[in-house]
Amino acid sequence: MNSTEPVAVDSLYREDQFYVGVTVNLLLNKPKDVNQSGFSGGMHLGFIRDMPINKKRNVAIGLGLGYSLNVYNQDLFIGEEEGEGGSIFSTLDGIDYNTNRFTTHLIEAPFELRWRTSTPQTHKFYRIYTGIKLGYMSSFNSNFRQRGNQVKQTKVDELNRWRVGTTFTFGWNTFNFHFYYSLNPLFNNNATIQGEPVGLNTVKIGLMFYIL
Repeated sequence: MNSTEPVAVDSLYREDQFYVGVTVNLLLNKPKDVNQSGFSGGMHLGFIRDMPINKKRNVAIGLGLGYSLNVYNQDLFIGEEEGEGGSIFSTLDGIDYNTNRFTTHLIEAPFELRWRTSTPQTHKFYRIYTGIKLGYMSSFNSNFRQRGNQVKQTKVDELNRWRVGTTFTFGWNTFNFHFYYSLNPLFNNNATIQGEPVGLNTVKIGLMFYIL
């Protein structure tokens, strides 16, 4: 006579997750004559601790730690004033050049309110996550290249290195759409082009993959 052992159900399960994401990056609130050119993208990875807040455990708070690499191709030139240490901002509209981009590296802490249709028996479910992502820009690199000339900037005092953005993620199982919008601009009020603030708020649109 065959017997089947009962399967233990974890009634206190959590959706702790590693995440990996890829995005297309956009710049909003740009100064006049500053435009994006070519492809701008990002790669994001990290871990989120899941803390259910209801009996069904389908609503939770998520708190995590991650890393984000972002590249922005555009025609905003960033130089340095001689002897004064400040930065020069200007548009490259009408100027011939090969490359102009800046790259950012961020350490991030996502804070999410999470809803999902998961159960203890399955990890394939619908999800909607929304929240705030706090970040610190640990590295910034601006690179301008034209024939016979190259300008690199890594120390830009006008940067807002502390980043705050809203996030929204929804999808099924591993495959999820992800949106991010920065609430504060990349540059502070000291960064101007002919009196106009440089600003620049970032938008990231792409896919987020979760691994339990």
